[in-house]
Amino acid sequence: MHRYRFDAYLDKVFDFSERVSALPEGRQYPQHPWKKVFDAVFLGAACQFASLHAIEAECRLGAFRTRVGPISEDTLRYALQRQETALVLGLQCEVARRLKRIGVLRSEWARGRVVAAVDGIEICGSFARCCDTCMERRVKRKVQGELQESIQYYHRIVAVTVVSTPFSIPLGIRFQKQGETEVDCALTLLRELNERLGRRFLDVLVGDALYLQKPFVQAVEALGLEWVFTLKENQPDLLAEAQRLTTGEPDVEQSESKQQIQLWHAPQVFWPVADRDLRVVKALRTQKINKVRIHNDQVKKQTVKELVEQQSTNFFASNLQLDAIPPTFIYQLGQSRWAIDSEVFQTITTDSHLKHPSVHQGHDCALVMLIMIRLVAYTLTMVFYHRQVLSHHPRYPLGFCDLAKKLTYHFLIEPYDTS
Repeated sequence: MHRYRFDAYLDKVFDFSERVSALPEGRQYPQHPWKKVFDAVFLGAACQFASLHAIEAECRLGAFRTRVGPISEDTLRYALQRQETALVLGLQCEVARRLKRIGVLRSEWARGRVVAAVDGIEICGSFARCCDTCMERRVKRKVQGELQESIQYYHRIVAVTVVSTPFSIPLGIRFQKQGETEVDCALTLLRELNERLGRRFLDVLVGDALYLQKPFVQAVEALGLEWVFTLKENQPDLLAEAQRLTTGEPDVEQSESKQQIQLWHAPQVFWPVADRDLRVVKALRTQKINKVRIHNDQVKKQTVKELVEQQSTNFFASNLQLDAIPPTFIYQLGQSRWAIDSEVFQTITTDSHLKHPSVHQGHDCALVMLIMIRLVAYTLTMVFYHRQVLSHHPRYPLGFCDLAKKLTYHFLIEPYDTS
């Protein structure tokens, strides 16, 4: 049987080919089966090809000519437009369940809890191209040197990602609809994930200050989740009370080579909006960073690096019952939410072409399918990268982009029979 290393790993751990083959067909008379379409898009995302046009070229004469075979860009677009997006979300959830069973979601710092972060990101911004589900807003911009008001079309997606693991693992995404808030979109996604993954899959939800709202907090607790959200000016009464209760000497001090952290713990802070008490931790972080300064003299400009101290203050509100756990844990949970932006969104945007509108105008469902398949590909290549590549190259590991090139190279090689 013809096998490739990446394919072999996915089949051995996730039964991936079998799961993809079981997905129902969305077209009545397909010229190419759905598995062939999925493989082309999935492997194209894993090898970081930016567009369907590039995938078509690789299928005809490039890396996928043997593994997938010829298939046109129009066929890919047509098939993606007519497939059920819920099927790919289900596939992503099956991958997540398997990762939990084999222990990938375990982490020491999270004290046995599975911590997920929720956040949103904008994609496919344009002043000319749009689809039926595009969101709209009026913005001022310069056109031929004149300031004009124009309609900008864009999409916004909300993602839920496990951040307590050594590398972040996305669980699912949902496209925000016109007239829907990001918080409502996130809640709908959380409920769907809860339905698919089970009530005890996640333990803690973390997010920024946007999610610290009474209806959202109540809904999250109804799902059986603990939570830690950043506290900012959008809850002025709660913030003022937290500031009043976190003065004086800090409860915890931690010193490292380049930073110092001071924590104040307020176990009962009244939240008037929700008529309840919350736990709040205030964190003051002092960092030593290199800052570039430009000094002008009579001869020339001189660039000088100086080591300066920079302070930042954050408040984290939570319903977590600490008992014997120190308040440092809430600070760690609050800080972990940055992983969804610094790791997932940044990597998918730069390396996996999240914001590249390969299909858009007139193909709203195809765009959703493309992004969701790219997310599955990102998840599985990251698992393969951390569980296989790094273990075989401990001293001189490949980078994530190098892994994509390596995968492409393997697909270029003629398959051999290992049976």
